[in-house]
Amino acid sequence: MNNFTKFFIGILLCFTTLNSTAQKFDNPSDYLTFVGDELEVIAKNNWKYTKAVAHSKNDKNISSKRKVLIKSVERAYQKIQKAEGYDGDEYKNQVLKHLTFNKNILNNDYAEIVDMKAIAEESYDLMEAYILAQEMADEKMEQAQAEYENNFYTFAKKHDINIIESDSDLSKKMKISGEVFNHYNALYLVFFKVYINEIYLMDALEQNDISAIQQNTNALSQSAKEGLTILESATLYKNDPSIVKATKAIFEFFIDEADNKIPQQLDFLVLNEDMETISNTLEKTPEKKRTKKQIDDYNDKVKQINKAVKNYNKVNTELNNKREKVFNALDLTKEKFLDKHIPKD
Repeated sequence: MNNFTKFFIGILLCFTTLNSTAQKFDNPSDYLTFVGDELEVIAKNNWKYTKAVAHSKNDKNISSKRKVLIKSVERAYQKIQKAEGYDGDEYKNQVLKHLTFNKNILNNDYAEIVDMKAIAEESYDLMEAYILAQEMADEKMEQAQAEYENNFYTFAKKHDINIIESDSDLSKKMKISGEVFNHYNALYLVFFKVYINEIYLMDALEQNDISAIQQNTNALSQSAKEGLTILESATLYKNDPSIVKATKAIFEFFIDEADNKIPQQLDFLVLNEDMETISNTLEKTPEKKRTKKQIDDYNDKVKQINKAVKNYNKVNTELNNKREKVFNALDLTKEKFLDKHIPKD
């Protein structure tokens, strides 16, 4: 998930003088306020983008908010570039460098993350790389922000400006969002490490590959049991166990599926293979040369198949219904978790 929640955290500061001019500045405080106003626009657009990621199911809406965020960075760059700096261009160039760096991350790192998302569910390694890429991009942003703040305080100290620090409401929301998404991603990775085994199992079932079914059934059972152990010691966000409980329910479903249900499906597939072998042998044997044993074996297999088909369909229906129930519950829980913990306004 591309959350980008650490962008410009802490940029909203209160200054002793709050009068700014458009292009030319009579004192350093005015210049700092001018730059701060531009960065505040970016911060607000970033918050809109973060809210869309957290609360919107519409990918187009999320993409639109991201484009607006990029545009706001570009506009801020242009305005600051055109305006005169104060006491030379050293601080101005530092701010422009900061904006350029962040724009490049948005256009490159995050664009790459979007591409990674498209294939992330193909394997655990790809999903892990996708989430790691998000974390690394956020870390780059955080490092850039630290450099920017250092330059900001250096400029203020040089010009004897008294900075009254204030954690703005917006910066607090962004910080909360970062914490929530970090927790969310950590638990999702635990879930996906198990879930990918069911994806492989479903592929094997679709191909009627008995060897692959057996292998992936065992892998699913083992990974789900390991997943339950991991969840027992999982750190909760604000003591909210909702995602952990919903994930446990899915793991318990996987264990029942692998240990109890799939073996029944596997028995049917083996029986079906035997039926095909007997049927092919019988068809290749001239009718006059067919033995009573061949015919009896065929008829017995037909009875077994008819009975097994009913059980196969019953088990398959039970699995599909239960799978839909636990997955819908997890999806709803995730939505409620983000809705509860990430501010909306």
